[in-house]
Amino acid sequence: MGTPEEVATDSPDQADIRRLARSLVEDLAGLDRLRELDEAERFDEELYTALAQAGLIGLGADASAGRDSDPEHQIVVLEELAAGPTSMAVCLVVQYMGVRLLCSFGTDEQRRSLLAPLVDGRERVAFALSEAAGGTDIAQAMRTWARRTEEGWIVNGTKTWISGAATARHAIVLARTGPAEPSAIDGISAFVVPLDSRGLTVRRLGTVAIHGLDTCEIIFDDVALDGQAILGEPDSGFRQVIATLNGERLNAAASALGIARGALTTATNYARERTAFGRPIGAFQALQHALADGAIKVEAARGLLNRAAAAERGSDAAAVLSAMAKVAAADAATSVTDTGMRVMGGAGLSREYPMQRFFRDARLYTFAPLTNEMLRNFVGERWLALPRSY
Repeated sequence: MGTPEEVATDSPDQADIRRLARSLVEDLAGLDRLRELDEAERFDEELYTALAQAGLIGLGADASAGRDSDPEHQIVVLEELAAGPTSMAVCLVVQYMGVRLLCSFGTDEQRRSLLAPLVDGRERVAFALSEAAGGTDIAQAMRTWARRTEEGWIVNGTKTWISGAATARHAIVLARTGPAEPSAIDGISAFVVPLDSRGLTVRRLGTVAIHGLDTCEIIFDDVALDGQAILGEPDSGFRQVIATLNGERLNAAASALGIARGALTTATNYARERTAFGRPIGAFQALQHALADGAIKVEAARGLLNRAAAAERGSDAAAVLSAMAKVAAADAATSVTDTGMRVMGGAGLSREYPMQRFFRDARLYTFAPLTNEMLRNFVGERWLALPRSY
């Protein structure tokens, strides 16, 4: 047998992509480098550029044809990144979503000016949806408005918990443009907004985790946009985002899976080397069972993720399977990182080891991109045919 990542049931293409991503991580994102960036709360421009040059941001997306990359390839890259440079995995979840939205709904000009440089790594994009008063219920709670003018649009409001807004040049911003009819998700439009626009302020927020990627608040004070800034159809922006949610949940699941795998590998290696009472602590049954349970959770989440990614090719079950995969992977990440902290004891709290970073960063996926509780509601309704619980 091998380590969990060596026995993954990859297709030949996935195996090639995994080897390439892993080699870049090994060459450019060693533990000392990751610790330095995490403590400095700095984005790894060198690694991002290398990923772009290797084709791992575009992954075959065709800017001219508006063709998105294969989700089964994206999840491999994200798992490999999250097993090491976790913040870079979070960054690429956003970039892949940007690629998907621009491929599906962008105009020829938007594809030329933003999608093409996004695919080859010259651009990064932020995605601005959530607000202080609304996360899961953002369609009802949205207070950011865009008002139509003769020249285009004027945007006012505030977005919060936005990843990468301080280091990206553009954001895809959702704002209410019309009445919430026939439902709350209607009357919301998506805009491509330059983050250096007059009247726009980006403020960094302090967070306990994901230190290698900035988390921000974006304030819009009479920000003027031209008529070409709208992405897709007016008043349909939220529905456009919903159309991408399967992919976002898959990518979040892949990132959580990578964190779980990285934490499991770290804890297992430590358990082999650390001795107590004259033997490796990994020989003690209680610790061995905890690590074995972690391995089972990792591989169970991997199997569900692969099934969900394959369902993206047209299965009616794709939405529910992606929700299941995200919950399973997030639960694996929080459970395995908790086990890892217990196995490593005081060493788990040390900044010298990555376990404390895995432990912190895993918590993101309990509530992003949707809370696990809301996804369980979705599974109950769609998979089990239970009455709607919310």
